[in-house]
Amino acid sequence: MSQEQSFDILGWWNDQSFPSKELYKIDENGDLLLRENSNIKERIIAKVAPENADVVIKNLQEKFAAVESKVKEVEIEWVATEDKQKLADKVLHIKDYLQHANAIGDFQKLALLVHDWEHALYLIAEENHAEKLKLTELAESLAESDQWKDTTQAFKDIADKWKQAGYVDKGRNDKLWNRLEAARKGFHERKRVHHEEEEKDLLHNLDLKIDLVEQAEAIAGSQEWKATSDTFHRLTDEWKTIGHTINKKNEELWHRFLAAKSAFFEKKREHSGKIAQEQEKNYEVKVILAEKAEAMKESTDWNVTAQAYIALMDEWKKSGRIPQEKGDELWKRFNGAQEQFFDAKKKHFDEIRSVHEQNYTLKKAILDRAEQIKDSNRWGETTGEMQQLLDDWKKIGPIARKHGDKMWEDFNAARKHFFARKDEGREQRKQYAVEQKEVRAEQAKEQIGKLSDDVKEEEEKLADFKVAIENITPGKKAAELRKHLENLIAETEVKIKRLQDKYGQAKKDITAQDNRTTSPVTVANEEGPAAS
Repeated sequence: MSQEQSFDILGWWNDQSFPSKELYKIDENGDLLLRENSNIKERIIAKVAPENADVVIKNLQEKFAAVESKVKEVEIEWVATEDKQKLADKVLHIKDYLQHANAIGDFQKLALLVHDWEHALYLIAEENHAEKLKLTELAESLAESDQWKDTTQAFKDIADKWKQAGYVDKGRNDKLWNRLEAARKGFHERKRVHHEEEEKDLLHNLDLKIDLVEQAEAIAGSQEWKATSDTFHRLTDEWKTIGHTINKKNEELWHRFLAAKSAFFEKKREHSGKIAQEQEKNYEVKVILAEKAEAMKESTDWNVTAQAYIALMDEWKKSGRIPQEKGDELWKRFNGAQEQFFDAKKKHFDEIRSVHEQNYTLKKAILDRAEQIKDSNRWGETTGEMQQLLDDWKKIGPIARKHGDKMWEDFNAARKHFFARKDEGREQRKQYAVEQKEVRAEQAKEQIGKLSDDVKEEEEKLADFKVAIENITPGKKAAELRKHLENLIAETEVKIKRLQDKYGQAKKDITAQDNRTTSPVTVANEEGPAAS
């Protein structure tokens, strides 16, 4: 097709106006295309040339009536049919038909209608799938049930409901059905095994109960009252855990077991009567022991009373059993009295121990401080502190014996170490003080000399500045130069004043140092080389 022909086709198309034209387009080659939308794929409907364009369009428009008719037939059937899934194949067929039919009309409207049918079928299938999934999960939850009769009926009900459930696609339907069948078969296999085992259990339970009866009859005459009572209780509990056996045998064995048990407990009751008499006598003895214990509970003779309580406890243990209903109350009296005494004893010695520990802490702090300052060269200050530490030590009470005299010996050694050093270094400190004074005097003289030189230098600068300001040559920068020189003169005068003040103070310091007397006390209290 030439360029002129292409232009004619496109121009012709632009001049056309017919229903649903917006759904179509034509290209420069004369291909008439149905535009793509959400439900229709783009495709070529016809080939159009300038000489046949009008005829082609008219024929395609007439064909659309047939397309609409086919869709309408399915729509009528859709509305009339209650079970929509029966129309699934027809909906699929008409959907495919719309993707290939060549006509001009509102394909979008028809495709949307078919899409709605598809969606409705999808929702129904999903509901059916959900229902069958629910039935499958119910079956799986029953697979391990031991309620044989009820669960058997439940599986029958599930199968009936499965048949009534609607269509689900074959792949998903088969998958769910296989799961349901696996659960059902698993349950019925367990049910079969159970019934087989139930018969075996009846015979096994018979053997177990015969064994229990024989054990009971064997110990019926025992006089090991506590152990045998426990054994009968154990045998009774075991009997309860054993399942059913043959009914006639079960009743016979139970009567034999009960007779053996009753015979033993009758003898035990006779024995308990004799025991009760002996326990009454033991009770009278323990009452006396409780009264003795209560009489001593306020004692503060700690060691003697503690031994007495130990002796009472030995008597209590040897005095034998007493009736349970009286024993608890009497034991509370006896034990309460000794607990009161031993609690008071513990509190007393805890208080002493606490005081000893507190004293130890205080003396340890004094010892640590003495150790810290024993090598100090602050002789006067440390002498006073050492004396104060000794005074504080004497005010503190005793400490536990386990520490012995070592703490005092260590403290005294620290004090002796300090005072020995103090005595040995007295002359050395005096000489050091003299030397330090000479050094400080020499340093002061050097400082005075330097300050004097600095003052002279600044005064010379000041004189130069004043000469310069008097000899300023008139001109443009005269005022600026004068201002600069005035600032320099002011700064120099301030600096001279500061240096003169330092000079005067240094003179006063050296005079005071020359007049200072060097007394023995002053030298003794000065810090030596180590302190500095």
